[in-house]
Amino acid sequence: MPAENIFKRCGCRYPETGKQMGNNCPKLRRPNHAWSSDHGYWAYHLELPPTIDGRRRQLRRSGLPTRRAAVDERNHARELLALAPAWDKRSRRDIADVLQTAVRAKEPLPEIDRIRLRLRGDTHLGDTPTVAEYLTNWLTHHNVDANTKGGYETIIRVHLIPHLGDIPLDKLRVSHVRAMFTAIEQRNEELLAAKASPDSAVRKSVAGKRPTGPNTCLNIRACLRKALNDARADELLPGYNPAALVKIRGDRPKPIVWENERVQQWKEDGKIPGPVMVWTDEQVIQFLSYAAIHCPDLHPMWHYMAFRGPRRGEACGLRDSEVRLHRRETTINHQITTHGYTPVEKPPKSKAGNREVALDDDTVNILIAYKALRAKWQHAAGPAWPHTGLFFVRQDGHAWHPDSVTQRFTRHVRKAGLPPIRLHDLRHSAATIALNAGVDIKVVSEQLGHSTTTLTRDTYQSVNKQLHQQAADAVAKRIRDRRQAA
Repeated sequence: MPAENIFKRCGCRYPETGKQMGNNCPKLRRPNHAWSSDHGYWAYHLELPPTIDGRRRQLRRSGLPTRRAAVDERNHARELLALAPAWDKRSRRDIADVLQTAVRAKEPLPEIDRIRLRLRGDTHLGDTPTVAEYLTNWLTHHNVDANTKGGYETIIRVHLIPHLGDIPLDKLRVSHVRAMFTAIEQRNEELLAAKASPDSAVRKSVAGKRPTGPNTCLNIRACLRKALNDARADELLPGYNPAALVKIRGDRPKPIVWENERVQQWKEDGKIPGPVMVWTDEQVIQFLSYAAIHCPDLHPMWHYMAFRGPRRGEACGLRDSEVRLHRRETTINHQITTHGYTPVEKPPKSKAGNREVALDDDTVNILIAYKALRAKWQHAAGPAWPHTGLFFVRQDGHAWHPDSVTQRFTRHVRKAGLPPIRLHDLRHSAATIALNAGVDIKVVSEQLGHSTTTLTRDTYQSVNKQLHQQAADAVAKRIRDRRQAA
């Protein structure tokens, strides 16, 4: 058996520098270059599988009393590494970690049978799980609603496990998380290049595949940060949270107003300027006037959303008992969302979502007329009318499916000849109109159910043109006054 990695060392030092000579001490060798029998102690080194970062590493042990002891321990380490096949890189890294831990702690190497049994049981060899093992277990026991859990599951399966899964949890570092987002950006570039390729076969190979967008990257980091915070609370992750220290590009898209110039350009080329578009006051009026005639069963809900800004699920789930028209207010404490296509009833998404929403006289009159119309529907249905307890219902009395509300909205926007917006963008229109009307941002934030005014300000302040124009006029006036004074 090769013995080049079995050698002797000693504690002798160079007289000039005081540094240890190691295995270069002349006393370690006889004149015939054989190892001395009465000077130094035996040692070995063994090449280990590289780290998760691809760095080279060796197993070294010195201070052994005999050459036989060094050979036996080196062979023992080799047998442990041989328990995992060459293709199982994770298990080979885990075994190497166990070997290094034992040597650094000056403890005997683990027994071969114990490691073999743990490998057969697919049990992590170290004291902490890998990122993949932890995230899988964390998701199983994480108590969140079905939609949130589904989003976490996709992020963990598609992004976190492929990039970080093999790393032991306690060895996860900021560099690993940054490398993941770098790899995602590189993959995005490859996808875009392939989609633009003149080769049809290349374009076909990426058909149906989409780049990972900025918002998804934010959600990836948020999911990992939440999971790692829980790991720190469980004392599985020492020190800091690596995900909390990584900055990525992924700003929330700013609403863009459908001004006349943008509408004209859209009519010419069909391109929408941005992912979040907002109607002007006139466009909101035009749509609601059209809907009142062509879609009277949903017009009151859309009016409520355009004027007061509730989310789609909050409007669909508004309870009849929480609409107090004589006091000009509604209470939002219930919503109907979807999990896949299945409607799910649940509380609002945050504490701030439970709120009182004041009503204007126009909205009160619209909702009074709607209640009268709903009473006619109920009278026509007779005993078949279901008592859902909801305020906005279909003509047969059943709850609106949120997706049906969206589909009909999109269809009527197209028929009305208006520039396209999403149903959720009615909420943005409500916020923009309120800010341009001079309503305090704190009031608008509470109306929308935002947890902080920062979110409201970051999202909508850019479209409050009145403030920007006032600022521009103030700058011009200051310069003009200085010129006149000079």
